Amino acid sequence: MTVLLRIAVLAFALPAAQAAQHMVVAANPHAARAGMEILRAGGGALDAAIATQMVLNLVEPQSSGIGGGAFALIWDASARTTMAYDGRETAPGAARPERFLRPDGTALPFAAAIGSGLSVGVPGLLRMLELAHARHGRLPWRRLFEPAIGLAEKGFAVSPRLHRLIAADPLLRRHPAARAYFYLPDGRALPVGHRLRNPELAAVLRRIAREGPDAFYRGDMARAIIAAAAGGTPPGDLSEGDLADYRALEREPVCGRYRAYRVCGMPPPSSGGIAVLSILGILERFPMDSIRPASSAAVHLFAEAGRLAYADRDHYVGDPAFVEVPTAGLVDPEYLRARSMLIRPERSMVRALPGRPPGARVSLGLDASVEAGGTSHLSVVDGEGNAVAMTSSIESAFGSRIFVHGFLLNNELTDFSFLPEEGGRPLANRVEPGKRPRSAMAPTLVFAPDGELLLALGAAGGPAIINYTARTLVGALDWKLSLQQAIAAPNMGSRNGDTEIERGSHLGRIAAALRALGHPVAAVPMPSGLHGVMRTPRGLAGGADPRREGVALGEQLGKRGPGH
Repeated sequence: MTVLLRIAVLAFALPAAQAAQHMVVAANPHAARAGMEILRAGGGALDAAIATQMVLNLVEPQSSGIGGGAFALIWDASARTTMAYDGRETAPGAARPERFLRPDGTALPFAAAIGSGLSVGVPGLLRMLELAHARHGRLPWRRLFEPAIGLAEKGFAVSPRLHRLIAADPLLRRHPAARAYFYLPDGRALPVGHRLRNPELAAVLRRIAREGPDAFYRGDMARAIIAAAAGGTPPGDLSEGDLADYRALEREPVCGRYRAYRVCGMPPPSSGGIAVLSILGILERFPMDSIRPASSAAVHLFAEAGRLAYADRDHYVGDPAFVEVPTAGLVDPEYLRARSMLIRPERSMVRALPGRPPGARVSLGLDASVEAGGTSHLSVVDGEGNAVAMTSSIESAFGSRIFVHGFLLNNELTDFSFLPEEGGRPLANRVEPGKRPRSAMAPTLVFAPDGELLLALGAAGGPAIINYTARTLVGALDWKLSLQQAIAAPNMGSRNGDTEIERGSHLGRIAAALRALGHPVAAVPMPSGLHGVMRTPRGLAGGADPRREGVALGEQLGKRGPGH
């Protein structure tokens, strides 16, 4: 059965995985099992998320790890508060706005930047997890690394997806350490089922478990990271001070209403929370619950809302320490209602212009940056109702391809705009020293009308994360699909360019109808990596994206979702 046929079958044939308490949904079964081990040992949702993430670093190295960064939303059920944690990478102190320009002032080709030392930002994942653990952890920090250390020493079977990505990557072989780890001596990609051990990563994790993140950000490990980035082509310019001075941040979540629900997301420097709320707020005026899912009318409205949301996102969002982001104005209900009036039911706008939200005082250029996606999302709910929605990344698949001590370094600095200005006006997301690049990561928590947590959700997929997340929310909240059905339903939307529909899905049947409305339709692969947990009258329901290798695992598990 093809992957896309499997998606179509799962979307309407399988219920979500059910559990009475405790649920972990992650992109790999080994990782989800590590999270469940910690929950059964008495850990809370954040403890389980840390253990899950450390195993993801090992078994899904192309997507995330300690060489990258993350954003997390945490719901503390006893305090009834939602907190946002920012572990986004930062640009080195030596970075300048012209970092990705050629001598003639034009932008460096994206392909030339992604595998370079210039693309490596200061990793933030470990500092973020340290900060969150100090406030929400139950088990000792050291205990949370045990599953990953044991699996790294014992080894794991290379999965079909990891094999495909290794085989297809055009850059990974160019880096000697990565080539030695991911390929056989004759140059072939590690085959499916090959037992892959990573004793170097086990040693690194053992030190971090024992000494804390200082073992990573200072001393010989920090110097090894700096030297590895400096050995890239072009070379990087990280310094010991850059790593030693990195700080994770706690931020105020960006929250808004969608119909009867309260939706909370990640604030800047992520654009995810703002853009998801923008799409939902624009759709609020339309009776989505009475429009048939996967119809041309549904795709038309969703794509048009996406065009408007991405236009604002590209224009206004950057690191709030460097640019004044009108966050409240961008999600203001009246502003979004006014934006929705630009949608014509009979014709696509094709290209949306940014609006002027309340509080916008700075004239900025319009960013048209290229963005890649190599990301992972996990969702956890524990027996007390605490929840974590965490999205982590090293940017494109395999990040910078620079492999040091058993892990890959990120290429997140390519999330900055390569051009520092447009039409003489600075871009919100231009490179600056110490700045955090704009992200599309959108870990999301949804609260029911009674104020209780309803849903923890997020996705992988680069800038399309915003559309993936918003589409799933419309499916679950408006169309009343089960969480598994909402996740597995065909992806679609617009990032203010083509109207994208998932290649091979049944949306191909409405392509002609969309073109008749003026949509520039493109059928493209859309491997979303959606993972979520939803509260239902029967307990917890988990949904794992069948496009990847994820699973939903829970205590007192009933019917199983895909991947089991």
